[in-house]
Amino acid sequence: MDDDTPSPRNIVNRFAQALSNTVQAPVIWFREKVVEPNRKTYPWYHQKFRRVPTIDECYTDDPVCYYEAQLQFKRDKMVDNEILNILRQRFEDCVLYESPDHIRKCKPLMDEYEKATENWFIKYGDLGAYGNVIDAYMKQKHRMVWERRHGPVGTGMKEAPVEVEVH
Repeated sequence: MDDDTPSPRNIVNRFAQALSNTVQAPVIWFREKVVEPNRKTYPWYHQKFRRVPTIDECYTDDPVCYYEAQLQFKRDKMVDNEILNILRQRFEDCVLYESPDHIRKCKPLMDEYEKATENWFIKYGDLGAYGNVIDAYMKQKHRMVWERRHGPVGTGMKEAPVEVEVH
């Protein structure tokens, strides 16, 4: 029992306190002596989540796997958003610091930011605010089918092969 808690004043309060102690004491002891010494502690900003199976590895009748894949997708999107924010901030700082020569001196940062933006859009673009892991998977699938049929996205469609009749 904590030292700062006042002692019970009547028999009902004493009984309630005794009952509470008999239920809570083993739980508190187990947590303090067994669980906490054996747990790895991470600061909240460095918490490491284990990677879960992706949506393409889930069975169709496994809602728990779908849910875990969705949470993993949300975490990955938040990380990618922060990476973009950091790259954009670095470029803006470079422009402010290096002006008027920023076009030449900040070009590598701008190229890196543009490549990261392109990759972000390939993965998350056009999904909308409520896009989920299944939508992203279907987008990836459709992109792969397009690239197999027509070449890389942005290069235009392949011309249909012209059949030449031989007599």
